[in-house]
Amino acid sequence: MAHTLAEDRLQAFATERAQPRAYWNPYVAGVLLGLVLLATYVITGRGLGATGAFGSIAAWLADLVAPGHAAENVAHARYWNDGAPLLSWTLFLLIGAFAGAFFSGKAGRRVRVSVERGPRVTDGQRLALAFAGGFVAAYGAKIAKGCTSGQALTGGSILNVGSLVFMLAVFASAYALAYVARKEWL
Repeated sequence: MAHTLAEDRLQAFATERAQPRAYWNPYVAGVLLGLVLLATYVITGRGLGATGAFGSIAAWLADLVAPGHAAENVAHARYWNDGAPLLSWTLFLLIGAFAGAFFSGKAGRRVRVSVERGPRVTDGQRLALAFAGGFVAAYGAKIAKGCTSGQALTGGSILNVGSLVFMLAVFASAYALAYVARKEWL
């Protein structure tokens, strides 16, 4: 059966739309992230960081369970935001980050549900490892009173010695752990 020119063009268009687009140049993306950080300083007087958003959600949830407790609790008081924890600017920052990631993935034709893993690991093992790693990172961010974006981006941009030491420790730990964890990906 012969294909018409319109069918061939439609097939080529569908194939082209299915292919992911090239990633952004990391240097351009880095400069744009730096400009976002600068704009955050100018507009809010603070740098970037997402941990406060989770603290605001926790304060709101705590107040739902025990009204009045969150405003008096030392752990939640800093996120109480005068009785409106969900109006924290960091929560809007986090929502914007998720929305931006989604629209960027959509524009780059990369939005799909999948589990990235190596051939020797099951989906369940990979998800368990990701959850465990996320828990360790969240716990570390809580006891450090800040997340890696706050440390690396904000602290690094103002040449905070603690932030620079933290990033060196992160990279050294990652390289040391890479040898042990590489079997998960090979």
